[in-house]
Amino acid sequence: MVPLCALLTTTLKRKYLSQVTQHVKETFGQQPGPPAPAALAAKVRTLAPSMTRSMQRVAEAVAGDPAGCAALTVTGLAELTGTSEATVVRTARLLGYPGYRDLRLALAGLAAQQQSGRAPAITTDIAVDDPIADVVAKLAYDEQQTLADTAAGLDTAQLGAAVTALAGARRIDVYGVGASGLVAQDLTQKLLRIGLIAHAHSDPHLAVTNAVQLRGGDVALAITHSGSTGDVIEPLRVAFEHGATTVAITGRPDGPVAQYADHLLTTSTARESELRPAAMSSRTGQLLVVDCLFVGVAQRTYETAAPALSASYEALAHRHRR
Repeated sequence: MVPLCALLTTTLKRKYLSQVTQHVKETFGQQPGPPAPAALAAKVRTLAPSMTRSMQRVAEAVAGDPAGCAALTVTGLAELTGTSEATVVRTARLLGYPGYRDLRLALAGLAAQQQSGRAPAITTDIAVDDPIADVVAKLAYDEQQTLADTAAGLDTAQLGAAVTALAGARRIDVYGVGASGLVAQDLTQKLLRIGLIAHAHSDPHLAVTNAVQLRGGDVALAITHSGSTGDVIEPLRVAFEHGATTVAITGRPDGPVAQYADHLLTTSTARESELRPAAMSSRTGQLLVVDCLFVGVAQRTYETAAPALSASYEALAHRHRR
């Protein structure tokens, strides 16, 4: 396998990286207006936990039967879900559509995609007595769905702004606890390898004492799936109040962490089950966002990132030789 540093250190590979970047932009790029039909299901999964129960019924209906709901008027959908026309319209707007008409068009598009020959989704609940082959298949499906949903719902304008801040930062502090702490460590070790000053903090006391040292030109990044982890929010708030640029990676964009984030990056997760806790699914989406940040920063700082990657690779190469 060709090492990443080799991909970043030649003119030919620079052209390749540019082509890959363009492909990513075309596939997941920010689009003006309402979300594309493919992003609708991801939006529902991400936002449903923060909706009222009546709005959840509308969201679950449109995600579960897009073809049937696309054929309904706003009154018909309200009657089907036992809600009101106002609730249906509010749900459409929360999902990113100007009104119910735009949501119906998206539902029709999603239904057409589903009827174009795509295999039906497998049931991913893992039972205690499932054979290990079924466990592998179900987990793989959930991981793929989480990645696709996160990519579809990621605001690339916010992502680009976060990349710009990280690329020019004097110092970067990343906060996360539990599974999110592992993701924080993953990001910082990547940034260190391209020559940036980055530290991961999982101890809340140490995180706050470091946050008070941040100033304008520094970046503080919080990772919390729930959006309400106090041990992560507190240092982000301190950094925010001291003038640092703040970024949050979260599965709950309406959570308390958002009020202290200059840039908000939303992840998606698969449905939680007894044998698949939220920490497993949230980590998958978070790692995708972290990798997007890293590659974006490596592109912006290419002239210094490439030599730094090459040097770190060479420094460790002898440890991988037999």
